[in-house]
Amino acid sequence: MSRWDFVGRRDELNRLLSAVGGPEGRGLLFSGSAGVGKSRLLREGVAALPTDRYAIWSVSASATTAALPFGGLVQVLPAEQPQGLSPAGILRWAVDLLQEQAAGRPIVLAIDDAHLLDPPSAALVHLIARAENATVIGTLRNGEQIPLPIRALWTDDLVDLVELAPLGPAETTGLLAAILGGPVDAGSSERLFRLSAGNPLLLRELVLAASGGDELRRTYGIWKWTGRLELAPSLTDLIDTRIGQLTPGVRSVVELVAFGEPLGLQLLQRAVDPADVETAEERGLITMVHDDRRLDVRLAHPLYGEVMRRQCPVSRTRRLQATLAELLEQVGKRRRDDLLRVAVWRLDSGTAQDPALLLDAAAQAFGRYDVPLATRLARAALDGEGGSDAAELLATILMFADRPDEAIRVLDSVGAEVPDGRRRARWLTVRGMVSYWGLSRESTVEEIAARAAELTDPADQARIRAFEAIMRLHGLDTTAALRLAQAVLDRPAAPVAARELARCTVAHLHAAQGQYRRSATAIARVQAEAARWRADMPYLQLAMELARGTRLALSGDLAGIDAIVADEFADLAGAGDFRLGTGYLAILQAYAARLRGRSDEALKTSLGACAVLATSRVYAGLAHAERAQAAAWRGDATHAAEAMAEADRTHAPGMAVLYPWLEQARGAVHGAAGDLPAATKHLCALADRLREDGFAGHELLVLLDLVRFGQAGAPVGPTCTDGGRRTVAQRLAELSERIDGVLPPLIARYARAAVDCSPAELLAVADAFAARDLTVYAAEATATALHHAGRNRDAATGPAREQLAELLRRCDGLATPALRLLRPALSEREWQVARLAAEGVTSRAIAERLYLSSRTVENHLQRVYSKLGVAGRAELRAALRSMPGHDGTDPR
Repeated sequence: MSRWDFVGRRDELNRLLSAVGGPEGRGLLFSGSAGVGKSRLLREGVAALPTDRYAIWSVSASATTAALPFGGLVQVLPAEQPQGLSPAGILRWAVDLLQEQAAGRPIVLAIDDAHLLDPPSAALVHLIARAENATVIGTLRNGEQIPLPIRALWTDDLVDLVELAPLGPAETTGLLAAILGGPVDAGSSERLFRLSAGNPLLLRELVLAASGGDELRRTYGIWKWTGRLELAPSLTDLIDTRIGQLTPGVRSVVELVAFGEPLGLQLLQRAVDPADVETAEERGLITMVHDDRRLDVRLAHPLYGEVMRRQCPVSRTRRLQATLAELLEQVGKRRRDDLLRVAVWRLDSGTAQDPALLLDAAAQAFGRYDVPLATRLARAALDGEGGSDAAELLATILMFADRPDEAIRVLDSVGAEVPDGRRRARWLTVRGMVSYWGLSRESTVEEIAARAAELTDPADQARIRAFEAIMRLHGLDTTAALRLAQAVLDRPAAPVAARELARCTVAHLHAAQGQYRRSATAIARVQAEAARWRADMPYLQLAMELARGTRLALSGDLAGIDAIVADEFADLAGAGDFRLGTGYLAILQAYAARLRGRSDEALKTSLGACAVLATSRVYAGLAHAERAQAAAWRGDATHAAEAMAEADRTHAPGMAVLYPWLEQARGAVHGAAGDLPAATKHLCALADRLREDGFAGHELLVLLDLVRFGQAGAPVGPTCTDGGRRTVAQRLAELSERIDGVLPPLIARYARAAVDCSPAELLAVADAFAARDLTVYAAEATATALHHAGRNRDAATGPAREQLAELLRRCDGLATPALRLLRPALSEREWQVARLAAEGVTSRAIAERLYLSSRTVENHLQRVYSKLGVAGRAELRAALRSMPGHDGTDPR
């Protein structure tokens, strides 16, 4: 593990430096809680000050020196002081000594933990702060007794006092990535931020403990925390110090809150003395939080709970949990979460005697996508004689916890005792789901179809048929899938969950076919019924998200992707370790980032998706395909090829419906390797296959890739009656009349402009792409326009180059084939001359700097103008800025 880098706090650091070098000459003190980063900020600020310009003294006060006169400034003052001087004389002597040593330079006195200064030192600091050429900067800890001379620094308006807040989520993520040497899984980062409350010291202790105990693991370059919290002795000691000594009454308050938070204040006061609650709040151990009309009690810091729970004896722990359950049962389970909380307390306290309570709680936890908790409760229900219902629920949860083998064993253990009727239908569908998606057994589809014929109840048959329909969709039997799904929707007896699962199948098919309006209508219907299907089939959310994500991605609706990534489901799935949900949403997020040109974010997010889905095969191939695309668009052929190989290895045959995404990625990988003939051949064949399968939405994007590769005139599709074949541009014109939305006509226009070599029309297309936030397509269309304009010696390339430079400023690390068209074969000397000329340096000055003759410089410039397609110096700067690596440096 590397040294902790200084991350974030840039605004605070700049303010500190401004306090020293600013015209007002006011100092600055940062106050904050222990470990919030005050000392590190002060050290960074001092290190950034030039010692030749300032006379800098750094002081670290401590409890050891607080009892010694001038002990706090022992690092500054001489060991021996003049004899016979009065206290005021000693202060004046010390000030004069520092002024003499400063030798005319401004004085900077930096004091860490100024609250620990002894009285004479504090008085001297105050006196120095009054000097015209001196600035005092430093730190204070909240809640400590402050010496009066130090307090007078801000009351006398000599310094500003600023509260240093904890790190935010983004800063915490950055700090974790810096110290671990790589990106951190979003869920892990969020949990570590929540536990540390943005305190860098506590975060450090958590990371050290996790690293030492192998709780931090790296998968596909992404660090992930398992969630097990092992507190190092140093961290426990630190929290113990903060909590301090507790009376029995206050300890009861803190322990009850630790096991029950958030706990209603009225509920807490039924169990303890209200005076002890007040004491705990006054000492900063608990805090009050308003939740609607209820006042909840929480611990002041998340780690207080971790320490209190670990230090509590087992017998008292069980008694406290039973007490909490009894209290809530007495007042009545009024809130949605109360059933779940009572069940957990009963289970943990060993007083759970009702398997129905555990089963209902497990279903509720799974409905919230809390997979670990749902697994625990369902297993307890099964062990408590919960029967086939408990086995069915536990197997379902195990499937989504990536444990399909165990799920099958649980189901088969109760198979003989499952009665006919509704329970048998549910058991069959769960077993089919585990077998097909969990174990990748494609024969499951035929097996479940045969079992459905044995059922007599129409509702039970509808449930089985709805599952068969979506399995056939994923297996690419789209005709049967649509027929089965429509039959379920036409059956009045079909349960709500079965009907909406069938509607998801239809919505997915409509999206793939480019019928986005019909797909959106169907998805809206599914979402409107969520309250009725979630308790029965919470995993139906995945089918809905796959249909919705397919529609948004194919239609280029990046704002829509942003919306679902920020939706409540994303938060619940992330917090509950519902990996299929978080993994798929991460793939969508990476897709949107890639089309916006944020290639770093796209690659990082797709890597995160691969890490989350590492033990699952449902969306793993899709995640690696998106990673391959992200790497390919950056021009990283090696990474792209490796990701594509992983996509092929992890792609489940039962997810054949995803083949368009994987094969489109394969075309990008060929392009990144510079093999455009192979890319063209592959994409043309893919477009033909998609046409046969009726996936017009996917076909549109594959044909767009061919346009981006400069193949708008390539032949695709079957031979026509005239003996010829349609070109890519012609086929796009046909699709633009069949596929919904504004994107298809825009892509068709792009292809037509590329065939016509029309710079003006290509620039208009680029503007339209940019308006939809499709920055990469906009940049490539602009680059293509410049390529054609340069060949035609078009004089109006200046504005186009400025437009491309602006688009590329929004991107990072792009190196697509269309953009590589603009990369000229400039020699190293030509790059040197071109950059200097673009900066306004005259030819004579360039010649002197590079030890060349002026004639040689001019010859180099003429070759540069010719290669870049510009008329002279006036266009040179814009031309260089519009190159990949748009700072004007050599991108190779």
